[in-house]
Amino acid sequence: MRPPPSSLLHHLLLFLAAVPSALSKSTLESCASSTACPALLSYTLYADLKLAEVAALFAADPLAILAANTIDFAVPDPANRILPAGLPLRVPVPCACSDGIRKATSVRYVARAGDTLASVAGSVYGGLTTADWIRDSNGMPEGAALDAGTTLFVPLHCACFGGVDSGVPAVYLTYVVAEGDTVPAIARRFRTTGNDLMSVNDLATADVAAGDIIVVPLPACTSSFPAFTSDAGLSVANGTYAITANRCVQCSCGPGNLDLFCVPAPLADSTCSSMQCSSSSMMLGNFTLQMTSAGCSVTSCSYGGYVNGTILTTLTTSLKPQCPGPHQFPPLMPPPTTSFFETYLGPSPTPMPSEGGIGPQMAGMAPTSSPPVSPAPADRRVGDVRLALFALCLVASNLLW
Repeated sequence: MRPPPSSLLHHLLLFLAAVPSALSKSTLESCASSTACPALLSYTLYADLKLAEVAALFAADPLAILAANTIDFAVPDPANRILPAGLPLRVPVPCACSDGIRKATSVRYVARAGDTLASVAGSVYGGLTTADWIRDSNGMPEGAALDAGTTLFVPLHCACFGGVDSGVPAVYLTYVVAEGDTVPAIARRFRTTGNDLMSVNDLATADVAAGDIIVVPLPACTSSFPAFTSDAGLSVANGTYAITANRCVQCSCGPGNLDLFCVPAPLADSTCSSMQCSSSSMMLGNFTLQMTSAGCSVTSCSYGGYVNGTILTTLTTSLKPQCPGPHQFPPLMPPPTTSFFETYLGPSPTPMPSEGGIGPQMAGMAPTSSPPVSPAPADRRVGDVRLALFALCLVASNLLW
């Protein structure tokens, strides 16, 4: 006996609601290297959450999240600040290579009553992973129930692509397409072009749909710290900050150029190692200027990485045509209390030599709050089953009538 049409329609809708990942397509980066890279995840809060709760979801440092979003990270008790539902954030994560695919692999989640793999993937982590990825990563059989208290390994989409975009240093942001998004709108939001987004994501057309996962290249300042330092490979998106050296050092990028600039962090205390350059009275971030007949001689104390609790500094002297002015920091914003909040992203400047730093009298001052050749592209795989589901709908339609 054929089920009534209303019953068929009900089951069809339930099926479609249960497979959002099947309706979406994802940009995946294949990999073979075990080296991780710095990456960013675009994440929208599903509920009011303390900063510490957001950090725990992604195994991230709360201050690093604030810094990546140019939110004042010198405010008192930042971890207990409540962030509003709907707030968009950029979350910094190490992007590793797992099963031949770039993924963030440091995240763990303890299931709560009522959780399902689909709700964890789609609601808690905002579509940055899939139920299938979580199931496979945890060796769970198809259809297995998720018990409260179960600790899940949650792999998340991320990308490295060599840390460059069209020859310019870049950090890649993983972005889940929202309802109503278009390629031009996403490009404007992140200050890039639709053509660049289509090229990076191997899109034949500018068609995207809610739930699709794409990657967005953000111009960045890169470091050249030795491989033995714990923050080797540090890369900071233009117009933002990073906290490193056990929260003792802050590094910023831009907004005027793509030169990494590091100074003592505002929360640096007596537990931090010396930040003075050897054989000099200069501290990290200081510079001196001296005009000569050949140009402006600039001597600076720069950050060189973090090793076993020791902050490395380097004293360098260079000759510039003109003396640089005071360093311009990216503007910081107070912690948001509403989701109507857009994080700051600097424009995409042409890479140029450094044009400044803070003078000796400004050493250790934090900014105040204010309102190589590109490698061959890695394989990118896109999955899309819309046609299959459309065919399913046609079959269901015949059954209904």
